[in-house]
Amino acid sequence: MITTFTANPSVDRSAALPGPLSRGAVLRLAEVHDEPGGKGVNVARVVTMAGVAATAVLPVGSEDPLHRLLDAAGVGYAEHRTAHPVRTNLTITEPDGTTTKLNEPGAPLRAEDVEALEALLLERATGARWAALCGSLPPGAPTDWYARLVPRLRAAGVSVAVDTSDAPLLALAEAGPQAAPDLLKPNAEELTQLGGGDPEELEAAAAAGDLRPTVVSARRLLERGVGAVLTTLGGSGAVLVTAEGAWFGRAPKITVRSTVGAGDSALSGYLLGSLRGLPERDRVALAVAYGSAAAQLPGTGLPGPDHVDPSGVETSDIHL
Repeated sequence: MITTFTANPSVDRSAALPGPLSRGAVLRLAEVHDEPGGKGVNVARVVTMAGVAATAVLPVGSEDPLHRLLDAAGVGYAEHRTAHPVRTNLTITEPDGTTTKLNEPGAPLRAEDVEALEALLLERATGARWAALCGSLPPGAPTDWYARLVPRLRAAGVSVAVDTSDAPLLALAEAGPQAAPDLLKPNAEELTQLGGGDPEELEAAAAAGDLRPTVVSARRLLERGVGAVLTTLGGSGAVLVTAEGAWFGRAPKITVRSTVGAGDSALSGYLLGSLRGLPERDRVALAVAYGSAAAQLPGTGLPGPDHVDPSGVETSDIHL
């Protein structure tokens, strides 16, 4: 079983344009679609479609439209009722796959909301194999919330994955080994937030076959106590680094329709591989397969098992 935590959930509204986005113009949308959103919600959705029990822990306002969307998606969830409805995030996709995201800051949390959500998460994560702490934090949430939650979850015998960015990510890194998760899933930008450098250069190096900068940065995180680092590198694929070694999964050539949810799907693939007892090389292949499958779907679509083909992912050991 997997428990996910989304402190800043959303209604994800995707709007498909029939042509390129033109600033200042009046544009007619080809399609508009609402889905339950937030990184942890996405992970729970993908895992559930793969036949694995998942519970999404999240704050939800009274009579919130998110309830209907979660039920329609078949996602199991445990909610804490708050005073405000969740945010609505807008994703605009162009025919060539270019994606523009407009994210609201989120519904504010009070101190009592934070306390109640922590208790709910610890209750629902008891007995789970993994707890995935995902996404941004809303106004009112402590910046070091993930850093506080990791040791409490690990003390309960749960493996912890974290996928976040900016201040919560930096707070996690600065909290010391006791807050180091079993798995950290940065993208290129987030990895450089922790170790310096330019994310575009990191991705360009990976595209050219130079994975050394990614592996070196990930190994610095291992030295801080992180168990494994899965770095997603856009269209190049992903690099997994553990104390036992490093592996690269090369993304297959695809037609990108939307990148929304690709990183969440990659994390889901890794977690599914872990639950199946796959070796690390096969976990990174499954992660890349899920991420690539998500990128081929329109809007905020997420992949089920029928969309995923890990045999199409070329994997290799990385030796520095």
